[in-house]
Amino acid sequence: MDEFVNRVAVITGAASGIGRALAEQCAQEQMQVVLADVEVAVLEEVEDTLRARGATVLAVPTDVSNGESVANLAEQTFRQFGAVHLLCNNAGVAVGGPIWEATVADWEWVLGVNLWGVVHGIRSFVPLMLQQQEPAHIVNTASIAGLVSTPGLGVYNVTKHGVVTLSETLYLELQAAGSPIGVSVLCPAWVKTRIGESERNRPGEKGQFAPSRLGRGGMANAIANGLAPADVAMQVLDAVRTQRFYVLTHPDFLPLVEQRHEDIHQGRNPTVAGLA
Repeated sequence: MDEFVNRVAVITGAASGIGRALAEQCAQEQMQVVLADVEVAVLEEVEDTLRARGATVLAVPTDVSNGESVANLAEQTFRQFGAVHLLCNNAGVAVGGPIWEATVADWEWVLGVNLWGVVHGIRSFVPLMLQQQEPAHIVNTASIAGLVSTPGLGVYNVTKHGVVTLSETLYLELQAAGSPIGVSVLCPAWVKTRIGESERNRPGEKGQFAPSRLGRGGMANAIANGLAPADVAMQVLDAVRTQRFYVLTHPDFLPLVEQRHEDIHQGRNPTVAGLA
């Protein structure tokens, strides 16, 4: 898909971080933008900001971990615009610490947003996008943590590895179907976002928990000094234009990916892949 003007983009996790940057970049490309996020007040602020710049915007409060909520997002989008040309399943959260310390509530929350959020997005939007029979594109946000296995991020790693294989399978199936819908998987390393403060959006029914280790120490410093979300958004739109599947925003992390593949190829035990 290389034509963006007046096309429709749907972005989850659009109230902050990479999602907000994607929304701003899409608006700059003169796309009509649908914003989805669970943080309603901030979502409305982004909507107002983009409208003030002349963009056509629809904000839909959405909990991506809830299938009915995502189905409602799709319904409102197609009712308002009649089509979707760019779907960015981007919403994400994180917890840190050893896997054996993760609670059931931790697993349910992170799996719900990071993996089920993408599943719900695909189930709700792709059948309708296929009916359009015109060029479109899907971008699923994974992470470099979906390509390597970093200690201390086990729950997060599982979800992001899941998003990578889900995206690869989706790409292959759409290709086999002769569909004009492209797919990309976004695998950034450290980006200057509020991922370390994910607990601000954790539902109360999931229980209390210690703040993520992402929010302090070396990881917090890495996030604070990470790539600007706007730079990530520009790389994503370039990947959509050029039909590039893997969007690896941090080339300096590629040796870690190659090391993992070599471990597998050589039959070696896993090598530690520290990201901080």
